[in-house]
Amino acid sequence: MKGLILCGGHSTRMQQEKSNIAYHGMPQWQYLYTLLQALIPDVYLSCRADQQPAFTDNVPVITDSIEGGGPAVGLLSAHALYPDSAWLVLACDLPLISLRSLSLLVDSHQPEKDATAFISPFNQLPEPLIAIWEPTGLMLLKQSFGAGKNCPRKALLQGNIEVIENPFATEQFNANTPEEMQEAKEKLH
Repeated sequence: MKGLILCGGHSTRMQQEKSNIAYHGMPQWQYLYTLLQALIPDVYLSCRADQQPAFTDNVPVITDSIEGGGPAVGLLSAHALYPDSAWLVLACDLPLISLRSLSLLVDSHQPEKDATAFISPFNQLPEPLIAIWEPTGLMLLKQSFGAGKNCPRKALLQGNIEVIENPFATEQFNANTPEEMQEAKEKLH
């Protein structure tokens, strides 16, 4: 299993690069990288080619190698490089996520399924960007993407997935706007 932190978005609603926001005294990408490395030694950042120079701390980077947008591009670019690997995927906009949630995800990993994912406390659907994607699940995403559908959640819903209830579900909070960033900072302090 490898780790993948998705940093390739344009952060339009946030109005600043989400992966660089310092919720924990360091850029968010670095916080997530440190968390994942405690569980999985082989961790990569996923980003667009124009973002790569921003990540100079000798961290492995996978640049988007597939045309299109959205998190599916990052997932599929990683899958193209390592087609036999499972990927623990994290979006960079999860300021409250901690080692306890990630440990639960890893401990609940079901490699015979297409993916292992937390259930969203907001809509009761699987969280595709806090999940472990198996090669079979990534093939489903590749087929869906090839058919013009780039939604990772919809690809998960097509597969045989393990869905986990996270007792620390508040850690699944996404910060995509300045208001949500402020809310996350208040929850952390």
